[in-house]
Formats: sequence, C-alpha cells, structure tokens
Amino acid sequence: MRSDIAKKGIARAPHRSLMKAVGFTDEEIRRPLVGIANSANELIPGHMHLDTIVKAVKAGITMAGGTPMEFSTIGVCDGIAMNHKGMHYSLASRELIADSIEVTAMAHPFDAIVLVPNCDKIVPGMLMAAARLNIPAIVVSGGPMLPGIDPRDGSKKIDLISVFEAVGAVSNNTMTEAELTCIEDAACPTCGSCAGMFTANSMNCLTEAIGMGLPGNGTIPGPMSERLRLAKQAGMAVMDLYKKDITPLKILTETAFRNSLAVDMALGCSTNTVLHLKAIAHEAGIDIDLELINEISKITPHLCSLSPGGKDHIVDLNRAGGISAVMKQLLDAGLVNGECITATGKLLKENLATAVTKEPDVIRPMEDPYHKEGGLAVLFGNIAPEGCVVKQSAVKPEMMQHKGPARVFHSEEAATEAILSNSINKGDVIAILYEGPAGGPGMREMLTPTSAIAGMGLDGDVALITDGRFSGGTKGASIGHISPEAMEGGLLAALTEGDIISIDIPAKTIELMVDEETINQRLSVWKRPEPKIKTGYLARYAKQVSSAGNGAVFK
Repeated sequence: MRSDIAKKGIARAPHRSLMKAVGFTDEEIRRPLVGIANSANELIPGHMHLDTIVKAVKAGITMAGGTPMEFSTIGVCDGIAMNHKGMHYSLASRELIADSIEVTAMAHPFDAIVLVPNCDKIVPGMLMAAARLNIPAIVVSGGPMLPGIDPRDGSKKIDLISVFEAVGAVSNNTMTEAELTCIEDAACPTCGSCAGMFTANSMNCLTEAIGMGLPGNGTIPGPMSERLRLAKQAGMAVMDLYKKDITPLKILTETAFRNSLAVDMALGCSTNTVLHLKAIAHEAGIDIDLELINEISKITPHLCSLSPGGKDHIVDLNRAGGISAVMKQLLDAGLVNGECITATGKLLKENLATAVTKEPDVIRPMEDPYHKEGGLAVLFGNIAPEGCVVKQSAVKPEMMQHKGPARVFHSEEAATEAILSNSINKGDVIAILYEGPAGGPGMREMLTPTSAIAGMGLDGDVALITDGRFSGGTKGASIGHISPEAMEGGLLAALTEGDIISIDIPAKTIELMVDEETINQRLSVWKRPEPKIKTGYLARYAKQVSSAGNGAVFK
C-alpha cells in the first residue's frame, strides 16, 4: 500500500500513535487509507450540504473495506464575490485548492482519494490535483440547485441569473424594486450549485463526461436522496478503482478530453470550461489546442437548451436522461469514443449501454438539434492571435456578425457604471481591458455588466469583448479570454475609443479595423500599468500566471 510508508513497521509506531489519537483503530489503520477532500462551508449554497454528502461517501468506503480520512479545502462563491474586489480571488483559488490537496495527500500518503466539490473553481482545482497525484480517485459533487418559481408567473422557472437581469430591468425602469425583491427571495430555493448550465454545473457534467465521476454526478439535484446514494456508490467505487489500480491518468486521456469537449458542445456549457479543461489537461500532460474546440464544435450539434441561453435547467436534463443520454446519442453518431475507461471501472460504452433519452424536447435528437454547431466557438484575429471564446449558443442571431465602435474601459466597474447610466448606444462594442489573469489580477468573472446589458434589452444590439472572463450565466455576444491580454502588451492594449471592431462568429474571426502602422505606433508608446494589487497572494499570482489561451496555469 502507498500508505505503508506512514503506518507499517516498528519505526512507524509514532505515526500510528498519532492516528490512534485521532480515533483510528489498528484494524482501520491496516486497511487502505482513503482521503476525502471536503470543500464544505457555510458560505456557498452549493457547499452547505457537503458534510452530508461526505458522510455518505464515508459509509461507502467503509462498506468496501477502506478507511475514510476526511480533510478540508477552501471554496469561493462566485456569485457573492461578483463585481467587487473579492472576484480577483476566485480563479486564483483554483491553484490554491489543487496545491492544498496535493500537499495533504503527499504528507498523509493516501492509497486513494475521493474529491467532493460543487462550485466553479473547486471542481477543476480538485481534478487538477487528481491528475498530479495520480492515485485512484473519483469525484462526487454536491449536485445542482433546483430552480425557483417566478412569483409573478407560477408557470415560469427562475434562477440566479434572473436576479442579475432584474437589476438591469430596475435600472431601465421596466421593473420595480419591490418586484426585484420578490425575485431575489424566490430564485435560489435550495442547496446546490446554481440551477442552470453555468460554470459549476458545466464542470460537474464534464467531470462525468470525461470519466472521473459516476453516471448522474453532473445532474442529480443536490436536495435529492438519490445524490446520497450516489455518494455511497462513489465511496465503494473508489475502492474498486484502488483494487484494479485505475488511476486518473488512465482515465484522463486525450480521447477522454475529446469526449468531454463533444459533450461540452452538445450541452452549451460555460466559456469557462475552455479555461479549466486546458488547465486539467496541462496537469495530465496533454495539450488541448484551441483550434480543436472549433473542429469539434463544427461537427457536434447543440442538443440542449439550458439556462442562461435556453428554457431548461439541470433538473430537466436529469429527468430527460442526464449526461448518459446525451453521450449515448453522441456515441451512436460516432462523436465520442466508447473505449475509454471510467470511474465505474468499466468502459464508457458499457456505462451507456442502457442509456435512453426520455424527453426529446430537453435532449433533442441528432437530426433535430437546437443549433447545427456546438455551444462554444473560439475566435481568432489581430486582436486575439491566441484566441478568445464566446458561448455562441447564447448569442442572438442578429449578433452573430457585428461591427461597431469600441467603448473602452479599463475595469469592470467603469463599464458597469456606463451601462447602468444608459451611456451605451446600440451598435457599440464594449471593451473591458486589464481584467486578464495577470492584469485583473485573477481574471474576474463579469456577470454584472453582461446581465445588465440583457436586463436593459441591449443584448441584441451590443457586444462586449474583454481579456477577462464571464460567468457561465452570461448570454449575448460576450467574447472573453482575449489572448494575449492587455497587461502583457497584447494588441488589446492599443485599443482606443471609437476604433471599429469587427466580429464574425460563424467565420470564427475578430478584428480591430485599424491599420498596422497606427497599431505599432500606439504600442511603441504603451507602458505596462502598475499592478492593481501589489501585496499578498494575488501579487505572486500575477507574476506566475500564464495567459487565458494557455488555461491561466502557472508558468
């Protein structure tokens, strides 16, 4: 056993003594030691119930002959951190989570590990750690939140994005503050990760698709008892992985990443999945070329219309057959490879043998998709030679091609103020600079300005481009991850108010319509701005982090 280095033999008597101080018996110490990384806290609705999930995981491990050993890690709620200084720390927390799990699992040499996350950065952070450690591992998330019911119309479902968009409606005088309060009270009714296909649920679904979680991991709602049964099954499954020596790097293959990208396109996941899949692949020693995303998107139809761009929520996807049903359609069409080993200990095709689509209005058939192409597109051009990302499935048809004058802002706050003060005109291209991984620092999610645009009815007239990133709840012509970022002297730093920006999503291009001589002259006098944060973790982070095009991993 890997754990023998800390527990076996006369020389390890002091080590065993300390384990006994915790309460472990000789019998428990002799068994395989299984770490459980628990990101439970009282800060995040997606994490408030994870202690209950972990209790079930422990039962599964014990039933299968292992000894569960729980430890904790941090978590940030992107919704609560949104639109203030706290958001600088969200993406940066991903590296801390991965590091903390690596540190714990090396200092306390577990034989296997169960990872229990639920929200945005926690899921990829844990998967990054799993790849680094490469000991038998499985992920079981806390599951999605149920949607709320619109207090103005009981037939309509609402979620967190409804609240953000309602703020824009109040600013536009199309909703009262009293109505906003009613929506605020109803939109997030249960524990779980926010109810739509936002980043947290995107990553939980892709964890299942890539093979690191059991079927149901991405879609079984958090409040359901089925989620507790899944957690027990995960505890038992990790012991099976241990016995069979199935480690993460045997699951996280190049083929598995291609499978996950196909599912990403079929679901219409968050743009943040590009950032996180590249980072996880980096830890697994695999390079995901951004061009590959366009290649897969071109041949993979968009099958699900999920919030924020569509009518359904994760609970609807679960009822319709979940990720297994989506993957079965893709498998039958030859768009995923069924020969990959998964966390069940079986091949993907074996997992999918009995999967069926129960509601074809939620998971459309291949011959009748919502869109012929997948949910995401990567654009390239002089302003983004290393690429940028848009959730094309959430863009209105009239904004798929757009040309307009740049409205340049050097922070999210400045752009938000301009939007809410009605200073943005139809046809404008809002450009937010110096919000990238190094320039932010931390590449803040910008749900407030994008939701304000939608709430004010401008998402059919206005585009937004940035070297920062967006929430998975963002919709509209919101183009993020522009690389290289402005802080690194990318062409974005030469952007001037009124410059014409040309966006062509079908052609996968984005161009600054300014002659090369003018651009070079502007860049020749450009000076790198002073860092916004000069002390602490974020100062170190800004010096180490790579561009979004490389997954914002440490150099």
